[in-house]
Amino acid sequence: MNLFHYAFKVKDIESTRRFYVDLLGCEEGRSTDTWIDFSFFGHQLSAHISQDIPPKDYCGKVDGVAVPSLILDAY
Repeated sequence: MNLFHYAFKVKDIESTRRFYVDLLGCEEGRSTDTWIDFSFFGHQLSAHISQDIPPKDYCGKVDGVAVPSLILDAY
């Protein structure tokens, strides 16, 4: 499997940390006040604080809730 690095926007670090570390069990890597890295089964996820988060445009319904989906291509 090819490893990937995926960077994405988040609203805050603490809720992002709780989700990826406490819920998913990812290992936390480096971080600052504005970004945080996680090891996701050997892949690197980088969450960056942003106030400019675009509206959801690709959503599917899961139990009646619109859930954004994205396509990742690993090379």
